[in-house]
Amino acid sequence: MVFVFIGFFGCETVKKDQLKQGSWLAHLEVMDGEKLPFNFNLSKVDESFVMEVYNADEVITINDIEIKQDSIYIRMSVFEGYIAGTYTQESVEGSYIKESLDRVVPFKAAYGAAPRFTSAHPGTQDISGIWETEFIPDDDDPYIAKGIFTQNKQLVKGTFRTTTGDYRYLEGIVDGDSLKLSTFDGAHAFLFTARVTDSTLNGAFYSGNHSKEIFTAVRNEDFELPDETTLTYLKDGYDTFEFSFPNEAGELISLGDPEFQGKATVVQIMGTWCPNCLDESKFLVDYLKKNNNPNLKVIALAFEYARTKEGAFKGIQRLKDRLGVEYPVLLAQYGTSNKSKANEKLPMLNHVLSYPTTIFIDKKGKVRKIHTGFNGPATGDKYLEFKLEFDTFIKELLDE
Repeated sequence: MVFVFIGFFGCETVKKDQLKQGSWLAHLEVMDGEKLPFNFNLSKVDESFVMEVYNADEVITINDIEIKQDSIYIRMSVFEGYIAGTYTQESVEGSYIKESLDRVVPFKAAYGAAPRFTSAHPGTQDISGIWETEFIPDDDDPYIAKGIFTQNKQLVKGTFRTTTGDYRYLEGIVDGDSLKLSTFDGAHAFLFTARVTDSTLNGAFYSGNHSKEIFTAVRNEDFELPDETTLTYLKDGYDTFEFSFPNEAGELISLGDPEFQGKATVVQIMGTWCPNCLDESKFLVDYLKKNNNPNLKVIALAFEYARTKEGAFKGIQRLKDRLGVEYPVLLAQYGTSNKSKANEKLPMLNHVLSYPTTIFIDKKGKVRKIHTGFNGPATGDKYLEFKLEFDTFIKELLDE
């Protein structure tokens, strides 16, 4: 992902020693003394800084940085999180902050070209291929995943797919018998470390400095996750998917409204804080632009952890502005993104297992398919497969 940061410089607040342009290496301090690295490049166009952050093949754009004397504030373009700290020409030191979740992660960045991870030993293994994986979080409720990796000498790219989505673009190295992978996307800060043999991975997954999960994996080229369309479904006794939630104007919107009658409708259960939801939202925006059909409607139900209704709608508007979302995004919940609370709002579902969850409804108002999670661009062939399946199914609904 690439983050673009624009600085606002007034003559009273600008520090004379501007940040140096060029390559930088940043670190977030997670748990167990581990550091999560990522690279970025800083350049300047007119009076605006442009900062490109690299996670494998991923690029994101953010456009808000403010400098006051020796202080710097870097605000993510879509997500709530921001970096606040002090700077010199060749360093930035501060914290990555998510206020709604009371999370603060120490952050440092240093000027100069440097590898994401340093290597002390040649890689002794090649992890290219498919890995059958199990994560064991602190609450001892394991969940499965599919590791998908390619390795070129010591450099590794890939991701873990789970039943609820993917861990997006991971990049790292094999150093001797150690695997190190990381990503920072503006919302999530992920670090994976593991011991590697020719057939096993044994390691830890760090999410910021608030979560650590042990994971194990074995090589299995035939491994596949459960079908994403079988995990979430309407409970017995329910024939339709119904809701009534407000838009930014305070108007209650439901599928019973005239604009949805006789239309094939895609309902997106999502959150503006969720990178997988961001990937799906980008896909939906692009799909609607390329397939402008008056008989196709999309509507999103946002479950936000912002503490106030105003804060939640601010996040929704930010998402709509940055992505060009023209379909309605309703506020289904604020103050928590807890899935069990979300299920209380949507009692016809057996569970809300994932953000996003996508519900396909035909012209007669019947639920035809529910897709749990989203396999984004980092999943490669799986993403291409999803796009083809989505297009084929939508055309079937429209042709009925």
